[in-house]
Amino acid sequence: MSDSRASSLRALLFASSAAGMLVAAPAFAADVTADDGVIATADQQQPANLGTIDVNGQVRKPAPHSPEYVAPLVDTPRSVTVIPQAIIEQTGADSLQDILRNSPGITFGAGEGGQPLADRPFIRGQSSGNNIFVDGIRDTGGQQREVFNLEQVEVIKGADSVYSGRGSGGGSINLASKSPKLTPFTSVSAGIGTDDYLRGTIDANMPLGETAALRINLMGASGDVAGRNAVDYDKWGVAASFAVGLGTDSTIVASYYHLDSNQMPDYGIPLYTKLGGATAPRPDASGVLNVSRDAFYGLKARDYLNNTVDSFTFDWTHRFSEALTVRNVSRFSTTLNDYIVTNPGDGGSAQQIGGVWWMKRGTKTRWNPAQTLANVTDVFGKISTGGIKHSYDLGLELTREVNRNASYSTFSTSGSACPAPLTGFDCTPVFDPNPADPWTGVINRSAPSRSITETVGLYAFDSISLTDRFLLNLGVRWDSYQTQGVSINSTQTNGVWTINPLIPATPTGTPGVVALPKREWDFVNYQAGLVFKPTDYSSLYVSYATASTPPLIAGGDQNTAGTGQGSGNLANDILEPEDTETYEVGAKANLFNERLSVGLSAYRLTRKNAQLLVDAGPPATYAQVGEVEVKGVELSVSGNITPAWQVFGGYTHMDSELVRGASNSVNVGESLANTPKNSASLFTTYRVLPRLTLGGGVYYVSRSNGGNQGGAGGGTNRIYAPEYTRVDAYAAYDLTDTASLRLNVKNAGDERYIMRTNGVHHADPAPGRAATLTLNLRF
Repeated sequence: MSDSRASSLRALLFASSAAGMLVAAPAFAADVTADDGVIATADQQQPANLGTIDVNGQVRKPAPHSPEYVAPLVDTPRSVTVIPQAIIEQTGADSLQDILRNSPGITFGAGEGGQPLADRPFIRGQSSGNNIFVDGIRDTGGQQREVFNLEQVEVIKGADSVYSGRGSGGGSINLASKSPKLTPFTSVSAGIGTDDYLRGTIDANMPLGETAALRINLMGASGDVAGRNAVDYDKWGVAASFAVGLGTDSTIVASYYHLDSNQMPDYGIPLYTKLGGATAPRPDASGVLNVSRDAFYGLKARDYLNNTVDSFTFDWTHRFSEALTVRNVSRFSTTLNDYIVTNPGDGGSAQQIGGVWWMKRGTKTRWNPAQTLANVTDVFGKISTGGIKHSYDLGLELTREVNRNASYSTFSTSGSACPAPLTGFDCTPVFDPNPADPWTGVINRSAPSRSITETVGLYAFDSISLTDRFLLNLGVRWDSYQTQGVSINSTQTNGVWTINPLIPATPTGTPGVVALPKREWDFVNYQAGLVFKPTDYSSLYVSYATASTPPLIAGGDQNTAGTGQGSGNLANDILEPEDTETYEVGAKANLFNERLSVGLSAYRLTRKNAQLLVDAGPPATYAQVGEVEVKGVELSVSGNITPAWQVFGGYTHMDSELVRGASNSVNVGESLANTPKNSASLFTTYRVLPRLTLGGGVYYVSRSNGGNQGGAGGGTNRIYAPEYTRVDAYAAYDLTDTASLRLNVKNAGDERYIMRTNGVHHADPAPGRAATLTLNLRF
């Protein structure tokens, strides 16, 4: 990290601490004492329990924020995990991937497909990058998300189009933002650590009268990635929300969020295929090339990644009575995912010259701004009809998304010269890459393609109390999903892009600009669940749910400027959405005076209707008959076993299979990519002394196949990430009732493991051991 950047972050940390104390000075909150004896500041998450302490010192169990959840979690016949702010803070998380490590069964895909160099979670083996929401509204565009403004993260698993509309079928993730409260408080954190780690945050909540409040969150951070040469980051963010009518029947919340993140992008290390293709010697069974963990193939003089986000939200809620509440949320957001990154798997096969393996650096590039305008209306409440109780929600969702995509040319004019017979520049030894190699050249951006997507969704939910012990949970949703794209036919020579004038002008009237036809899909999805309650705090359930994935997002990532048409004999046909269904049975219980929540479920997920080559011909014949299946068991635990002992985690077993693949596919019968058979996590803390808490996390993931089917990554040549076990350590010491120190040691054993691989180009090594020390002040 540069000295100037380190100096600026140190100044930010000092300013954060000073500003936080100044903001807090006139508005100290009275301390309240929770039932477990832990000193707590009103409305703040506490290290010793996973609920929220209200102004009366009572623990409120974490629950999803959306009115679509018409029943408490214990009575919801679905696998739903709520990761509260306490876990986010205690684990030292600063990314969505850090948070979701605590929810087994979720993996992250490598940088390929529709969301390269962006969050690409896989839930129950299904790519779910398009199924990330913020406060119930889909968060579009490629991003690597921050956590400083999060109150909790909510994960629903299984086919969930009833909740989310179009989706991948594996589940969805909702990020719940911090919101204004009527209790004054300020939280300030300042952290330092190994690998030039610096991070500072301020969370200030200021009541403005009896029913209004302003909440401001600030974040600045920088550092290097442990164990990865030259990989660093620098980011800052601000979130501000203003609320009026708090504690009354009518509330308005207006909020703004901004994030600016700059980093050196990392595409990991090559696979064995770099040294001669699929038939090359394979020294390691995984297929990952045995190079140093810190081997970095990018160029500091050329590569970069910038993410920016701006989001404006207006939320109005009015409660007419217990039977009727109306909520309307509008949002306008823009995101930009902009990068040039070296892909060690591109650039052709390496060559052995003079006893040294040499390779050319290939590049991946993207300029991807996205814009979203959304409005969601919910009408919800509780009513009784004929002695039967209903908890219902009716909703309307309207969205318009504009997604543009372009790439960069990176024509090198000088730099690291290639030895003969390789020619040109951008060469490096495979086993000794130097990110400080010089580079100069021409960088130009191509004309962008564009897609405009408009959706309308109508939905209804009802939790029906048939008796004191039996509940029926129903949901239905209709969606209209339509999109139209514009593509640009262009070529680049020596770094200069030229629109191809030979393409006839289309209705756009511009040569080379091709307006693709508007495509529209309508689909209806359902869920139904029956719940039996042996006690007030436990339940047994069985449920069924469906999901639909239009062909333009069949990869589970983002909308594309495509046609939605098939291949070969289906070239003139508009493909139908892929269909997913989930059957699930389970049990839930709140134990120990509702301090601890546990859940156990078993499920079968089936995804059908993917386009496949069924006869190689000639002529080649395609049909929508592809099918995958995932069967699994999940165990979850969250809360306090004793007032001093906190646990959060679970175990997932997934038995996945490609049931039907392409003609003569060698992958049929194999487990799916990014779907490890076993995964488990447990983060636990214990208050060993009145002011000292110790703990840590253990994370296990079994072998996970690479992210692509077929080719070098499929069949007998399957690339995979080997199993690993990672251990984190945690300690916290209360200096005073309002000040504490927190020590996090991530990957304490310095385990060398592969987080993920796309199975064709590269594999991503996990960061090495990293330690951080954070001072937390709460007023």
